[in-house]
Amino acid sequence: MIVVEDLHKHFGGFHAVDGASLEIAKGTITGLIGPNGAGKTTLFNVMAGNLPATSGRVFMEGEEITGLTPHELFHKGLLRTFQIAHEFSSMTCRENLMMVPGGQSGETLWNTWVGRKRIADEERALRAKADEVLEFLTIEHLADHKAGQVSGGQKKLLELGRTMMVDAKIVFLDEVGAGVNRTLLNTIGDAIVRLNKERGYTFCMIEHDMDFIGRLCDPVIVMAEGKVLAEGAASEIMKNEAVIEAYLGRGLKNKQKAEAGA
Repeated sequence: MIVVEDLHKHFGGFHAVDGASLEIAKGTITGLIGPNGAGKTTLFNVMAGNLPATSGRVFMEGEEITGLTPHELFHKGLLRTFQIAHEFSSMTCRENLMMVPGGQSGETLWNTWVGRKRIADEERALRAKADEVLEFLTIEHLADHKAGQVSGGQKKLLELGRTMMVDAKIVFLDEVGAGVNRTLLNTIGDAIVRLNKERGYTFCMIEHDMDFIGRLCDPVIVMAEGKVLAEGAASEIMKNEAVIEAYLGRGLKNKQKAEAGA
């Protein structure tokens, strides 16, 4: 689905992404982990068109997408969520979903005069789809609540719901579990797995919760200092000496040795 070749992103003399190369296979839930400052979010931002690459190339389904804007990638089915949810706080949860699809008739001033029936028909269809999405995510009871008034975890579910309002092919999830209680995190995880298995979504997710990563992701890609350090199943990554040293820390490494000795 995605191929990244020798990608670099520099901010002055700082090399946030420093020659990263990786592949995200179609139909997978790929985890992207690494210590703070490893370059994970910058890599996401370049792949999703939020930042231009300094050099290197990004391909989606064989087509080069390097340098395309987020709205151009949106129409190709590449979407992303953010660590801090970007909801329209004064609109209801249902309205937040209904506004996602582009090219709606009501966006054109002329249609508000001569195409009212078409607009009404589209709105009915969008409302029905939004309600279906809310039910899928088990937050249908929040349909008429202002999006700014729901919990952080519910906002993360709403962001996931936005990707369901269009024909998403791949979704980049940036710390979808950050600040979310365990019950809602399980709900989010269940939704991601269902979207992957039932609707064919491909996911790539940045996450620090290794239990969450281990439950959902295969493979897991590890970044450190702007480069790809390792890749493999979560169980393999947890045993990788280089990963333990760079990401999980000396403390865990010593603890594992102590447990092995016991």
